[in-house]
Amino acid sequence: MEKVNLGLSEKQRLGSAQLLNHLLSDEFILYTKTRKYHWNVTGMQFKSLHELFEEQYRALEEQIDEVAERVRSLGFQSIGTLKQFTKLSRLEEHETEDDNAKAMLLSLITDHETIVSHLRKDLEKAEQEYGDAGTADFMTSLMTTHEKTAWMLRAYLE
Repeated sequence: MEKVNLGLSEKQRLGSAQLLNHLLSDEFILYTKTRKYHWNVTGMQFKSLHELFEEQYRALEEQIDEVAERVRSLGFQSIGTLKQFTKLSRLEEHETEDDNAKAMLLSLITDHETIVSHLRKDLEKAEQEYGDAGTADFMTSLMTTHEKTAWMLRAYLE
């Protein structure tokens, strides 16, 4: 591979890539959970939640691709196995099968808010410790997307 020259040292780029691979893991776990809820939601709000969850997992699918491509643009490999995602994710998988719609919404809200909290710390680290304003800006954009998604999910509970 040709040398990457983005005005950042290899160590700086590696630091940002590692942050991004953790984010990639979080996004993938959340994608999987959202898809599971799309398949399994029941009750009076079935149609609206089924459609909402589908809209959200499709958006997450795009975000996952963008995060992986950001890692690649820094000159490193994006992780891509279930074992790696599970190991690096800061979210918990959800294995219970008897959730009602409210429990699903609460679980997704918690995960989006957890990602937002980690993004706040990670984007600061990318900018201040690694000098990577591009990755920090990228993370800021994803953070606002997760904030909006959490708000939309909370609206269903009111």
